[in-house]
Amino acid sequence: MKNLKITLLLVGLFLFPIIGLANDVIKDDPEQNISETEFQTRRLEMVEKQIRKRGIRDRVILDSFRKVPRHRFVPEDLKYLAYNDHPLPIGEAQTISQPYIVAFMTEALNLSRSDKILEIGTGSGYQAAILGELCDSVFTIEIIASLGNRAKLLLEELDYQNIKVKVGDGYLGWEAYAPFDAIIVTCAPTRVPSNLKNQLKEGGRMIIPVGSSYSQNLVLLRKANNQLLEEKILPVLFVPMVDPSGKKY
Repeated sequence: MKNLKITLLLVGLFLFPIIGLANDVIKDDPEQNISETEFQTRRLEMVEKQIRKRGIRDRVILDSFRKVPRHRFVPEDLKYLAYNDHPLPIGEAQTISQPYIVAFMTEALNLSRSDKILEIGTGSGYQAAILGELCDSVFTIEIIASLGNRAKLLLEELDYQNIKVKVGDGYLGWEAYAPFDAIIVTCAPTRVPSNLKNQLKEGGRMIIPVGSSYSQNLVLLRKANNQLLEEKILPVLFVPMVDPSGKKY
């Protein structure tokens, strides 16, 4: 258990969505004309080596990662890196997370097919697509219009009819569709937003990175008797949650 904890801490500190790291790993010459068959082969290898072997064992989650074409969610010139073990830049100083952390956060929520889930920080739309494979109703909010609109178009193209995308301030949540069985946040506020607490259903779960720009913890919250039970899982480093003016929350 001690060795596992150390491994997770290292993953949290060095392999989570860090823009500088992502920029450092894209110096190789891109491969040209990769076939869909080759992308599928790389996707299956990603699931086996990066996700299953690190302890993610939920069959439905693993199948969702085998199905969703991650290369569709990265910029064209970075598609050849889509199945590598690191985050990648997607524009607007944002990233698509390392595959493992997407799986880790997803599994931590213990989702059911009937769950209604809210995602804060749509980004590329990849996490929303994974959730769309697992749950009947997914609602996702992105504050950067260019990213939100791009993700919306791609998710529609991939026929995710169970995912609704909104361009707006995720700090406020999405009151019109609350309460939610689960909430996943992929950007870090300095504290858990009260709106998100209030929009979580009794018995619901929330996973969220919380802290300053350089000191954050991934936190799992469970709502019981209208109280939130908090469990710090591991240290991480996510992009900050910001308001419409770009100020950090």
